[in-house]
Amino acid sequence: MNYIETFLNGYAGYASYLWSEIVHPSWHNYFYWLLAVSAFFFLLEIITPWRNEQPRFRKDFWLDLFYMFFNFFLFSLVVYNAASNMVVELFNDGIQELTAVDLQALNPMRNMPLWAILLVGFVVSDFIQWWIHRLLHRSSWLWEFHKVHHSVEQMGFAAHLRYHWMENVVYRSIQYVPLALLGIGLYDFFIIHIFSLAVGHYNHSNISVPGWVSGGVVGLLVGLAIASGGFGLQILENPSWQSQALAVAGSTLFGSLVLGRAMKYIFNSPEMHIWHHAHDLPPDRQYGINFGTTLAVWDYLFGTAHVPKDGRDIRLGFPGMEGFPSSFVEQNLHGWKG
Repeated sequence: MNYIETFLNGYAGYASYLWSEIVHPSWHNYFYWLLAVSAFFFLLEIITPWRNEQPRFRKDFWLDLFYMFFNFFLFSLVVYNAASNMVVELFNDGIQELTAVDLQALNPMRNMPLWAILLVGFVVSDFIQWWIHRLLHRSSWLWEFHKVHHSVEQMGFAAHLRYHWMENVVYRSIQYVPLALLGIGLYDFFIIHIFSLAVGHYNHSNISVPGWVSGGVVGLLVGLAIASGGFGLQILENPSWQSQALAVAGSTLFGSLVLGRAMKYIFNSPEMHIWHHAHDLPPDRQYGINFGTTLAVWDYLFGTAHVPKDGRDIRLGFPGMEGFPSSFVEQNLHGWKG
């Protein structure tokens, strides 16, 4: 089988698909979801900023905006579809040659409801990213690339996707294999990716949200899925609008009052992630803290969580960043030139 041809066909096919989606907007469109999510958090930063003295168009705002489209839209998404197709075929063919076992045919997720596929895919993806993030801080070679993300001096939503192109290679090459083998398709990946995008933007935004609010938002989303029967959540049979409204209200209330108390331990937040970007790390945590991308639970489970106090006004960056390059081209050559 020609794996290079599989990769190229996947790349060309998805690139064509993305261009078509720009011309013909739809609900399953990465480009316009990126615009919508970014506009939402930028509006929140304007209406209710956490750091009032920070300019609305903060330092490097336009640079980060370019990074946002380059890393989210132009690079990683196109490669995902092409690479996942090739990896599945290559890995599955190799296993079949050695053991005569077809992994894809035995995949238990093939018959699972969509909500379960999304939940498993999201948790596996986030757990892998957590470990990769730790690796970026622990390896001196990879840290030079990761410095691009930590060169942010004023935090805002677009800083979420400010990172060296090499991080796409590291993250995706490790992350794609288990997701592809789990049978996470393009549509499943779309939903997981948009949710991770929203939480990532939230973590980097210049806002502060109480747990009861963020818990209520999660409850609202679950309630809407239950009421509509979306993602395979067929809990209500032939529901009336009254039962649908009750499901949404009840789920939102549960999320706010019950889940809200635990939100800071489950999901990452601006109050937690700001410490990950602290210029001055604790003496015993020189390889970093708070590595969670979407979920905070991994940091609490593995002892890397650190939120000593309100970090609203702490200095961001890393020692020696005064001489770090400031332009997109120079930053993306950094790590190769030294």
